[in-house]
Amino acid sequence: SLCSLFSKRKRMGYSLGVRDSIMIAHSFKGAEFGPAQGVHGATYTVDCEFSSINLVPGSNWVVDIGKALQVLSDVLKVYNYKNLDDLEEFKGQNTTTEFMCKVIHDKISWKMKGHVTGDLKITLHESHKAWAS
Repeated sequence: SLCSLFSKRKRMGYSLGVRDSIMIAHSFKGAEFGPAQGVHGATYTVDCEFSSINLVPGSNWVVDIGKALQVLSDVLKVYNYKNLDDLEEFKGQNTTTEFMCKVIHDKISWKMKGHVTGDLKITLHESHKAWAS
């Protein structure tokens, strides 16, 4: 019934997403990367989605959208227009899309501690054909 369909919304929870982008350069080590062993660029669209079973009482939000946008921007600006191979934190690492998802996820999780309950999902879109979460 229509009523039972709408009542499921409560169990599914709520989400809020914010988006930004970065332009980076990097290279990969290992024959399995083929031509990507050479320096190449990527423009990532970065989606940051917070989800929670319940809305925060009073504010009726999952998270403060302004805070979420600011934290995402702060985390990404460190990498924007940079060659990731030159950054000390990535020495000896292949900065794959999946790896960068983890890095961004960990930093946003740390910065948002105490501001949100629930889950965080980061998705980096390399193009309309390829992305990682």
